Parts: sequence; structure tokens; C-alpha cells
Amino acid sequence: MKCPFCADPNTQVTDTRENEDGDVVRRRRRCVKCDKRFTTYERIDLKMPHIVKRNGNRTEFDHAKLAGSMKLALRKRPVTIEDIDAAVDRIEARLLSMGEQEVPSEKIGELVMKELKKLDKVAYIRFASVYRNFADVDEFAEVIREVQTRPRRGKSDKGGADPEHDLFGG
Repeated sequence: MKCPFCADPNTQVTDTRENEDGDVVRRRRRCVKCDKRFTTYERIDLKMPHIVKRNGNRTEFDHAKLAGSMKLALRKRPVTIEDIDAAVDRIEARLLSMGEQEVPSEKIGELVMKELKKLDKVAYIRFASVYRNFADVDEFAEVIREVQTRPRRGKSDKGGADPEHDLFGG
């Protein structure tokens, strides 16, 4: 593996780890010449389905674009890169398991929203607002109601949400 900093071909692996599913290997490397460190990922190269966009155009699946979209929604949120990578891996695995040669972009959007909803509710709302192209504040309110959590145990629950923590007074 060539060093990305000085292009020297002599690098050493200092640490190797597999993800939980065992389908991605992460390697920490050190350049022998400049002593800089970097990370490489090794994964099986399977043929991902082509993406059919809303306008009918077809494009190749882009791992980096998917990860970038999720990272943008999760910007300044308390979610680790490892959690984001794991979510992207789950989406890719789901796409591969479908066994389709083409997948509508809407399906990928729904898979992303499902993963974001598990990772971070604010990021989910951010992504949903762009993905679903919200026209007014009522659409935001509807999605916020959808993700609001129930009151914690030990607090009085009179069959509804805690008015102190309900953004819409319901």
C-alpha cells in the first residue's frame, strides 16, 4: 500500500480489526519513510445495483455519496464515525440482499431515513426535510411528532406526552 502523504510503497500494518459482521477489515498503517499514519478499509467488491433516479436517469451506486449524505445530516451530532460506517454497511448489505440490478433512489432514501432514525432523531428530521422536500412547517411538525419519545419512567403519564417536553403542546 502506497503512503498517501509521500507515495512511498513501504508501509507497515500496525493494527487490524474486522467489523461486527466480518465483511470489512480496517487496517491502521504507518509509512516507513515519513512515519505518518493512515487507515485503509478492505471489503468485498460486490456488484451494487444501479440507482434509478426520480427523473428516470440511471447512475452507479456511490458508497462515498451515501456516506457523505449521512454525515451531512449527522453534522455536529453526537454520533461516531464507526456508527455511521456501520449504518452505511447495513444499507449496502440490504441493497445487495435484494438481488436487484436496479433500485429506485426512493428505496435508498427510505433505507437512509430508517438508519438515521435509529442513530439520531435530529439528523433524521434534517434528512427527511430535504428528502421529502417539506413545503411548510406543518410537515416538520408531523415528523417531529413521529419521533418524539415517551416520558421517562417514574414520571406521571396520563395517556399523552409530557406537556413540558412536547414541542406542540399535545
